[in-house]
Amino acid sequence: MNQGQDRVFIFDTTLRDGEQAPGASMNEREKLEIAHALERLGVDIIEAGFPVISKGDFDSVKSVAKHIKGSVVCGLARSLKADIDAAADALKAAARSRIHVFLATSKIHMQHKLKKSQEEILQMAVEAVKYARHKNADVEFSPEDASRSEKLFLYRILEAVIDAGATTVNIPDTVGYATPAEYGQLIADIKNNVPNIHKAIISVHCHDDLGLAVANSLSAVRSGARQVECTINGIGERAGNASMEEIVMALKTRSDIYGCMTNIHTPEICRVSRLVSKYTGFTVPPNKAIVGNNAFRHEAGIHQDGILKERSTYEIMRPEDVGFTGTGLVLGKHSGRHAFRARLKHLGIDLSDAQAQQAFERFKRVADKKKQIFDEDLVAIVEDEIKAVEKTWSLVSLATRSGTNIKTEVTIVLKSKTKTYKKSSSGDGPVDACYKAIDAITRVKGKLLDYSIHSVTQGKDALGEVTIKVKFKDKSVIAHGASTDILEASAKAYVNALNKVVAPTTKSPGK
Repeated sequence: MNQGQDRVFIFDTTLRDGEQAPGASMNEREKLEIAHALERLGVDIIEAGFPVISKGDFDSVKSVAKHIKGSVVCGLARSLKADIDAAADALKAAARSRIHVFLATSKIHMQHKLKKSQEEILQMAVEAVKYARHKNADVEFSPEDASRSEKLFLYRILEAVIDAGATTVNIPDTVGYATPAEYGQLIADIKNNVPNIHKAIISVHCHDDLGLAVANSLSAVRSGARQVECTINGIGERAGNASMEEIVMALKTRSDIYGCMTNIHTPEICRVSRLVSKYTGFTVPPNKAIVGNNAFRHEAGIHQDGILKERSTYEIMRPEDVGFTGTGLVLGKHSGRHAFRARLKHLGIDLSDAQAQQAFERFKRVADKKKQIFDEDLVAIVEDEIKAVEKTWSLVSLATRSGTNIKTEVTIVLKSKTKTYKKSSSGDGPVDACYKAIDAITRVKGKLLDYSIHSVTQGKDALGEVTIKVKFKDKSVIAHGASTDILEASAKAYVNALNKVVAPTTKSPGK
């Protein structure tokens, strides 16, 4: 941070609000791996979940609190003693922790959802903050739907909760209704009308229903907010939250306007973005700012000419500043272990010796089929091959018989422990037949909810990465598989999904 510039704290809620996006559910191991990635990124506060809401959420917050040492770990709670108790219990092992208490303050919420008066809401908020302060010295309070709340009442409740012990007050634009000018003015008005506001940090939490979450957050920073609540890739309920990578890079690139910096280690951004995309199953659009595949690519001849002469003609950020690796050719089938390990290290991938050997063997198999191995290929190989979940089942081989006027049949060979199992099945296309054969072998039937495929790099021999969402009884899981053969990638993805269900694990992944 440059001398004379203010610090903006980054409060990441990917594991809480981000996970509330439909279909984004993550298990405890996946949440912990993302938490480690956020810690490496330099996130100040990680909101790890809503402990009272379920045993799974409680255990996830507890696990993150136990393992994360560099960031504050936060748990969400309604203004209820049971919620606050659950948050405090889940956070016991944390090196540094925060309880985040919220209560709706807009007229529409108070009348229709809570059915309480302003005075009742004020009393509930104060009592909740006082109770939370007995449990934890670091307490944040959010007046839910603040951007649609009556201003005079908002000032009153903020003053009261700060007197009660709140060290951070968050001003949520819960439904993404505000515009940048009015939201920035709201923060300025709070600074001018809440007498004790200097005793707390003003935070902002913006949703993207009108596509204004990032703009609103930045407007708030200009008006004096010094904490921004956001998510990786902007995931979250409905249209999502303010995107962390966009907030951070806007503050860094336009420090002349905002006069603020963060403690984020920006070269980790693309790595974390890919990890979150992998575990939520939400593909990052190619035109997504900062982390999209096209963010640093130039098609127009005029742009290409300018870039070759001087990068700053058409790039306001360097790709390496956010960890964007592009598609530079790095390895081939004659590359050795040393070059392989060195390139993984350059990409920020740390593996144990056993994991590296396993990944190297897979790399060699891929290199025999694919002449050119790019950075994206390496990342996909590692992610596909190195699994923290125990492999109860593994794919040995598959063979398919299909054609225009031929009934599709797939033969699958799976391995479990030391035994192999073989089964053939027909279906409506090779993927359907493949999944039916796997179901027949494992005797665990899954229902395919979503299936997508994209090429990891360019070219006819590109690795294909399949992402699926499968429901086994009452549990839905997201899994991936990568191969130069699309059917093999599909089979691997399904087996990986199956392993998540039949062999759940809480083992901590490597940092």
